[in-house]
Amino acid sequence: MITKVLYVDDEPINLKLFELCFSKKCQVFVANNGFEGLEQLDKEADIMVIISDMKMPGMNGIDFIKLAKEKYPSKKYYIMTGYEINAEISKTIDSGLILKAFRKPFNAKEIDLVISP
Repeated sequence: MITKVLYVDDEPINLKLFELCFSKKCQVFVANNGFEGLEQLDKEADIMVIISDMKMPGMNGIDFIKLAKEKYPSKKYYIMTGYEINAEISKTIDSGLILKAFRKPFNAKEIDLVISP
């Protein structure tokens, strides 16, 4: 069974790069912001892996994941950040909200090891 992955990022180039890197191994869905991400999850119930950029306008990655996890607690959630893994991100890992944080530019092998079934 092919893993379905949702990647949420406000930068179109990052969405395209993610699709190019992972579309051969996974079914990739993308969203430009947290609101679109929630819509994608409502439409595609069998998306099991969600990776969200941290810093986005309107709703940051942690706020998006909090809302998504309330509705879909059994899915696997990750943050992607172009900044340091700060106290706020570390706290979300410690609390179990997210499983791991990835750094940008992302390491495709590191992500592949985590999201592959």
